Amino acid sequence: MAPPPPTYLVLLLVVVVALLISPACSTLRLGFDGVVPEGIRLDLVHVDYGDNFTKFELLQRAMKRGKQRLERLKAGAVLVDDNAGHQIQAPVHVGSGEYLVNLAIGTPSAPFTAILDTGSDLIWTQCKPCSRCYKQSSPIFDPSRSSSYSKVPCSSPLCKALPNSKCSVDCKYLYAYGDYSTTQGVMASETFTLGSTSVPHIGFGCSDDTEGDGFNQGAGLVGLGRGPLSLVSQLGLGKFSYCLSSIDDTKTSPLLFGSLAKMNESFKAQVATTPLVQNPSHPSFYYLSLEGITVGGTLLSIPNSTVVSKDGTGGMIIDSGTTITYLEAPTYKLMKKAFIAQTKLPVDDGSSTGLDLCFSVPSNDSTVEVPKLIFHFKGADLDLPPDNYMIQDSITGLLCVMIMESKGMSIFGNMQQQNVQVIYDLEKEELSFAPVQCNQL
Repeated sequence: MAPPPPTYLVLLLVVVVALLISPACSTLRLGFDGVVPEGIRLDLVHVDYGDNFTKFELLQRAMKRGKQRLERLKAGAVLVDDNAGHQIQAPVHVGSGEYLVNLAIGTPSAPFTAILDTGSDLIWTQCKPCSRCYKQSSPIFDPSRSSSYSKVPCSSPLCKALPNSKCSVDCKYLYAYGDYSTTQGVMASETFTLGSTSVPHIGFGCSDDTEGDGFNQGAGLVGLGRGPLSLVSQLGLGKFSYCLSSIDDTKTSPLLFGSLAKMNESFKAQVATTPLVQNPSHPSFYYLSLEGITVGGTLLSIPNSTVVSKDGTGGMIIDSGTTITYLEAPTYKLMKKAFIAQTKLPVDDGSSTGLDLCFSVPSNDSTVEVPKLIFHFKGADLDLPPDNYMIQDSITGLLCVMIMESKGMSIFGNMQQQNVQVIYDLEKEELSFAPVQCNQL
């Protein structure tokens, strides 16, 4: 029998093998030890999907639901009660959204519909036994019936990544939202079925105490923010993409992860790319550098409020859950003035519509020319079609701009993202977009 190789040769062999099988770069997968396919596809539906409303009515419903979202996005922390009845200060997350995603949880899998939110991180659903739960359309998840369910130990990176947790035997979490809605329960690990793909060991909040009315459209929430608890971070695929069909479209919209999150070859010539900006005060949000806005033939010299300041205020985020775009007051006033100067229609009071800037259209006028609107991000221009920023109320005849004023933060909303494929590349810290017909992807 040949003598065993020297110890240093064994160690050298181990190092060489490790280098050969390890990728050049990787994304940290907290709590995960399985293999994820390179690409995953899910379908999104609007929360009013299938209801018989006009496009204008759909917009008004969405704006009414989201009237507090801007305040939630700006909020820092709130005082809430934990399971023991103690008041504690908890970081505020957004929590509402305008799109739902269908997925399943457990073994055997139990389907449920969750709110999709690019403004927060935690994945959660209501679980039995539930002390305080809202009514949901699908059955509440029962962990005792799943063979793949397990509680997350206190030592887990997932537990330590929670913004507010308490750990003795189980990792208990408390997640607060800006309208004082909260979800509380145990941090757990489960197999999630995403489309045709089953992914084990996804960390999620198993909520047995949910308060507030911000989640009634779904049976929980899927966070797609930049933090370690979000679905995109846990999958570790580095990229995700969505393409939102028109709000009144009857077809679904695609949500893509990994290798599927790429631009269709026929649209590659139109792709523009801009850096994603970090804001330490709001680490989960996706910030963009807005450098200018063109209205008609006028390039606006926008103020510095579109840049993140040292105290964390200002800047612009891109958000799938906010319906319309909000611009901080100085920038909005410049845009409004330019629209009024270049739109050859009488300005009308738009308060009845819920929007600020509206124009009166003569009843005999079937075609109206409106100024072009271009957002100039760092290194990338987005030339919006009129349907993405103007809307007409068929009852009053008013033609309104789907952009409003805000304070403390600007938001690029989902109406302005309609029929635009948006790709978030988290490894390159870039966001790419191109105009496409989303219902054809």
